[in-house]
Amino acid sequence: MKYAFALSALAASAYPAAVPIDASPICKFNTRALTGDIATPISKRDLNQTTWNPPSNLIAGLKEVWDHTVSTRPNDLNFKNYGYDQVMAGKGKIGYCVRWESSQKLTAAQRAKTQAKLSEQYNKWIAALAGFEKFPYKTVEVKVVGWAVKNKGLLEGDVSGINVYTDLDSGGAPQCSEGCGRFFHQDGDYSKCAAGAAAHYDNSLWLTEGFGGGAGGDWGQRIGSEYFMQNIDAANIHILLHEMGHTFALDDFYDWTPSTGGAFIMNAGGAMQITEFDAWMARDWWRNIKSRYGL
Repeated sequence: MKYAFALSALAASAYPAAVPIDASPICKFNTRALTGDIATPISKRDLNQTTWNPPSNLIAGLKEVWDHTVSTRPNDLNFKNYGYDQVMAGKGKIGYCVRWESSQKLTAAQRAKTQAKLSEQYNKWIAALAGFEKFPYKTVEVKVVGWAVKNKGLLEGDVSGINVYTDLDSGGAPQCSEGCGRFFHQDGDYSKCAAGAAAHYDNSLWLTEGFGGGAGGDWGQRIGSEYFMQNIDAANIHILLHEMGHTFALDDFYDWTPSTGGAFIMNAGGAMQITEFDAWMARDWWRNIKSRYGL
């Protein structure tokens, strides 16, 4: 079977065995009342933080979140395949496989826009980390290195310059070659990748026809293909951003809410964009794991 970690970005060590992605819980984005909280987007001031100096109104909530992380996910602090680890291993470069689990055809223009949108959305998280506590990258080069489809005829236009895979996982969904995937080779050994190590992928963007909600983890993100294409020109694809947050180790908040309120993107339905609170949660993770890189 082909496995992936559960959507909450929990480490493998948190499970007795690998969890099939099809069995993983799905993030639900229900419209809900937020008790009057107003989501605060990241300001220019907040994008230039270099030390732990969160706004005073966020300090208590951030401590609650980290204390909850330490108490419920202690083994995960030693896991080394989060987004931070992938960026560091790739020296500022991230490769993506797009798993097109859809019967709809894709034009070359749509594929180009997918690449551009992935890079834009991923770098919204990187912008929150840039320069903070010696995080070394202001931007990350995000490149689609492969497309997985059930039928190559679904990709219109010239495909001679891209890697196209027709591999299927145990559920029959298209996926790029396991030999090229970081999830399957966290030791960095891509000797079985026929396309070469340079064509390996760190994450998958799994676009599934008719899929509601989302899922995310160290393996990548899964959202609806229709939802993604309908929002490909939007400034913020909020479900994708939420699932990317899981790739960077951030939790869901289904059973509790920090005292600062629920208006932030990792509280599914709480915000449409990355907020200051989300940014500081990601920074909190980085400052607690950066020592593994001698920083």
